[in-house]
Amino acid sequence: MSTTSTTSTAVAPLTIQDAETLVAEARRAAEAAGVTVSITVLDAGGHLLAFRRDDRAVLISGETSTRKAYTALQLNAPTADLVDAVQPGGLFHTLPTALDRPLLFIAGGIPVRREGRLIGAIGVGGGAPAQDHGFAQAAVEALG
Repeated sequence: MSTTSTTSTAVAPLTIQDAETLVAEARRAAEAAGVTVSITVLDAGGHLLAFRRDDRAVLISGETSTRKAYTALQLNAPTADLVDAVQPGGLFHTLPTALDRPLLFIAGGIPVRREGRLIGAIGVGGGAPAQDHGFAQAAVEALG
């Protein structure tokens, strides 16, 4: 009888501590720019791990940050890279979705990876799209 052994490499999931680090770093970057934002962090299954909305932030920024995180997670790509794809004639212009939330193709959502594997996503809303993208990117880079 022959037995075959396969090696499986486990990747640590996104933890609450990781989520808190992402929120803190995105908040730090936004405050340094003088911008008030909302921040959402999801795990790989789309479960909410962390959310922060400053009292001075526009109320809709909370829904925006969450939708950006879902979009980045579902499509496994920074939302800034997807904007052209949803324009008429773009790849995702008529993308049907079974998500419980509509996708949002605007900069500020970034997948979070560990050892090359998708473990979650962060979404930042409240600033200009390029700013939100930069705040989210700074948070992901700080996580390592």
